[in-house]
Amino acid sequence: MKISKKDALLWFEFFSMLPEDEELMVKQQEIVYATFAQIEAAVEYRNNMLMSEIKGLKTLENRTYFVGDESKFSKGCRSCLLGTGLCAIRKTNKCNLRCKFCYDYGEIDNMPPVGEGMWEIGGTKFYEKDIDLLLSVYPKPTGVSYVYLEPFMEIEEYYPVIRKFSKANIHQHLYTNGLLATEETLKALGEAGLDEIRFNLAATNCSDKVIENIGIARKYIKSVGIESPMTPEFYTTFLKKKQDILSVKPDFINLAELHLNENNIGNYYGENMYISRQGYISPIWSRELTLKLMKIADDEKWDLVVHDCSNYTKFARGLNLGSKEGKWFGASNYGCEFSRIPYEAFLPILRDDNFKFLSEEELPDGYKPGELIL
Repeated sequence: MKISKKDALLWFEFFSMLPEDEELMVKQQEIVYATFAQIEAAVEYRNNMLMSEIKGLKTLENRTYFVGDESKFSKGCRSCLLGTGLCAIRKTNKCNLRCKFCYDYGEIDNMPPVGEGMWEIGGTKFYEKDIDLLLSVYPKPTGVSYVYLEPFMEIEEYYPVIRKFSKANIHQHLYTNGLLATEETLKALGEAGLDEIRFNLAATNCSDKVIENIGIARKYIKSVGIESPMTPEFYTTFLKKKQDILSVKPDFINLAELHLNENNIGNYYGENMYISRQGYISPIWSRELTLKLMKIADDEKWDLVVHDCSNYTKFARGLNLGSKEGKWFGASNYGCEFSRIPYEAFLPILRDDNFKFLSEEELPDGYKPGELIL
């Protein structure tokens, strides 16, 4: 049904007042999904208009979008979207920053440790000495990534493990906010065999120190890039410091569409949000700003790749991983990260007079506010 914005608002105001443990009836669920579809269609229309203005827009086998020199497209992203997936290696349960977009916002001090001398790979705990056994039993992944939370809190622990995976010719990349990196530690990572490092510039709002560290990293690590969730603050500061950032010559910029969970959504209440394929919930400005920055990069012919790591990309990632794991046709790990849909989060966009649905119809009998729902 092509529910109207007015009817959707009336219903969502009602849904947002329901007790958390109250289940919706079938017709009410239909109204919810109809509303989500209306919002998503309008968001997709706006994004398609922005994409149509990017003359040099390219795709990676229809799994994601980017602009720039394809040879600089991150091999870690290729592994994620085309290879055997993104195998996460976890070690550090601490971070030196508290970013409002962090998926662990408010929980950083309660993150459980992996264990003394241990590493979490594929949900299993390993000692460094066990990695040889792991590599002898499992087929080699196309790539692994070091995540959770800030590796430079104890970066010296990483070198021997990186050496093992490097000896096995497995592509490795590491995420960092970059604030604690030094020339000494970046050099040590390169010597250990790290293939790729990604700096989250949004975490420090484009700190001069981190920009400098990007330039230093290029001396020692094969591929150096920026990977940040796209927010209005990051977009504004990036453009102010554009020349400084481009001067250190990153190979790629991955701009992630910010999606929210129960930890960080409170920091964005009041923003216009949508839900993508009934999965990730995001502010609509995140991908719009990414596409605007991609147009600038394309128009100005930046010597790097700017990658639109959107909810669509995450959806494609889940399908690729499911297929590589031999799951049933259509299986994916993509889904909603909320145990209960936060209906109140969609009230701002339904109340925004400047956000229009593409087409609207009157609700069928039995679905109108005030009628008995059977």
